[in-house]
Amino acid sequence: MAARGRLVVARGNRSFSSIIRKYSLKRETNKKVIKNVIKLLTMVILMGTVVIWIMMPTSTYKKIWLKSMRAKLGKSIYFGKPGVNLLVYMFPMILLASLGSIYLHLKKQTRVNQFNRMDRKKIDKFGALKRPMLVKAGLGIVTVTEVMFLMMFMALLLWSLANYFYHTFVTITPQSLPTDGDNLWQARLDSIAVRLGLTGNICLGFLFYPVARGSSLLAAVGLTSESSTKYHIWLGNLVMTLFTSHGLCYCIYWISTNQVSQMLEWDRTGISHLAGEIALVAGLLMWATTFPAIRRRFFEVFFYTHYLYMVFMLFFVFHVGISYALISFPGFYIFMVDRFLRFLQSRNNVKLVSARVLPCETVELNFSKNPMLMYSPTSILFVNIPSISKLQWHPFTITSSSKLEPKKLSVMIKSQGKWSSKLHHMLASSNQIDHLAVSVEGPYGPASTDYLRHDSLVMVSGGSGITPFISIIRDLLYVSSTNAYKTPKITLICAFKNSSDLSMLNLILPNSTEISSFIDIQIKAFVTREKVSTCNMNIIKTLSFKPYVSDQPISPILGPNSWLWLATILSSSFMIFIIIIAIISRYHIYPIDQSSKEYTSAYTSLIYLLAISISVVATSTVAMLCNKKSYFKGLYQNVDALSPLMIESSPDQLLPEFTNIHYGERPNLNKLLVGLKGSSVGVLVCGPRKMREEVAKICSFGSAANLQFESISFNW
Repeated sequence: MAARGRLVVARGNRSFSSIIRKYSLKRETNKKVIKNVIKLLTMVILMGTVVIWIMMPTSTYKKIWLKSMRAKLGKSIYFGKPGVNLLVYMFPMILLASLGSIYLHLKKQTRVNQFNRMDRKKIDKFGALKRPMLVKAGLGIVTVTEVMFLMMFMALLLWSLANYFYHTFVTITPQSLPTDGDNLWQARLDSIAVRLGLTGNICLGFLFYPVARGSSLLAAVGLTSESSTKYHIWLGNLVMTLFTSHGLCYCIYWISTNQVSQMLEWDRTGISHLAGEIALVAGLLMWATTFPAIRRRFFEVFFYTHYLYMVFMLFFVFHVGISYALISFPGFYIFMVDRFLRFLQSRNNVKLVSARVLPCETVELNFSKNPMLMYSPTSILFVNIPSISKLQWHPFTITSSSKLEPKKLSVMIKSQGKWSSKLHHMLASSNQIDHLAVSVEGPYGPASTDYLRHDSLVMVSGGSGITPFISIIRDLLYVSSTNAYKTPKITLICAFKNSSDLSMLNLILPNSTEISSFIDIQIKAFVTREKVSTCNMNIIKTLSFKPYVSDQPISPILGPNSWLWLATILSSSFMIFIIIIAIISRYHIYPIDQSSKEYTSAYTSLIYLLAISISVVATSTVAMLCNKKSYFKGLYQNVDALSPLMIESSPDQLLPEFTNIHYGERPNLNKLLVGLKGSSVGVLVCGPRKMREEVAKICSFGSAANLQFESISFNW
């Protein structure tokens, strides 16, 4: 009877396990179906948006498409003329961002399978598209994919300019001008000025997407805000070149036609020239401080001047009117949501537990972290220390692993500027600091990484460029310790100016015994300015802090399901904005428009901007409070009860066993990289510009097929 009972229980357990497996398999299948549907919808929306942008400068769009849409939507008592651009330009991109957030949520929840040979082959088919194709000082390192999209975008601009200029020279002829009107060249200059502004608006439409740090649009295609900064720079240069040309052409036109007074005109219902000039001046001030010579020497000037983007966008809307501004507003709308969420997170002081001061004028800050906060290697954290500067925020690479160190988050800060030098002096000169107030934004990083697909990884760093590789190595250490995946062989090639910088190697891993147990790593260190060691790397000063009760562990502002909450914020805020505008238009704007006096354009623009701000602030605040009540409150108590995990290295064991140090020489990167064995060798580089460009050229398109360049961009 006992044996029969055990048999029944065993069969029941097997049956229950089978049901669980079937349920899990069905759930994964459903997620896969939903993700495929989202991909299909995304492609349809993108194709439709591309068609609209291509057709926009043509007479077909203006005379047929736009005329038809305005006939159906433009006379609406709820939205009026802006309703067309709300539907055609704004709604698709907000929907796309919401779908991207849902896709990332499902992707995050999907079980990650081990890479096999077929997976690796599939990925390697697209590996060539990630290889560097151009290495130029002005453009940086540009991959094959980036060149393709850059050429397509430039083709769109040239297509737009060609259509606009063709329309100018065909329609404006000596016969078309009145006898007492402008000269031919003046009339054409007036038309060209308008067309330059229209083309500049295309660039402005894409300008804010790369700087929305938590954007789902970037994460869904494998980009980060750091790697996208160069796109923002390219677009910013194009925007200001076209808008400056637009303004100069109008200045020449007004002077030549004796209409200088037009510069101060603010039309009640049409184009406001004065507002456009204010926007242009704000843009020029920002543009002037972005050049590398100014940005690097006077970073604070660059940082503070960039807040003029609010003045620029406000008066741009007043200049062209809200109806036309909505064409370029989707990116700014997504940026506003991201910016306010960052503001909410930065309002709290975080719990700084300890700090370590290294001999190389480098500081490691260790924060208490919410165990449910997960981030990928190479992520960055923006840090603000009010005692140094209340306004300045600086990005630093996270060196810890959210999997290996679930209750701790660390960043390494090299003393290289005024802000970091003040921090180092503050910590190095004091034996004990009881408390240091710190606020953070982030972390921000890639949605996922796929370093496991490589047979081996080669990481090339210069100076403090070693920081992202510390997080990668620690993450791979955790993966290897689970025995679930085979980790690639790791080779770290690091170049330092002085022997004191070698102390940064002490932050890589807990101790050498764990290294030899789990991962195969080799460190090749080069000290370029010294032939012998002149520093004792074991002199590391440790400071412990006493956080206040109000200090909180670093936590995700929207909880563990942040992508799902972001989709909710985007969609609900847009719906609230539409409802507010519909009510105000129906009962306030529309009755005035129907009277003899048309509603003031500036007031309409201001109403739209206020409606957007109210909807974004309300939905984001509610989402934050909901997560804080249901999730963070209990979790903070659990975190507070746990002591932070402190990882201390053992340099006496670490350096001799795994590190070869070469004094008085620079690494011969061509010799070290070319000829490496393995079907797939991932090559990562972070350091000075010349080092990045040299590695990119070695791994460029058409070189060794097994070298796969993995871009890590830090442009600040």
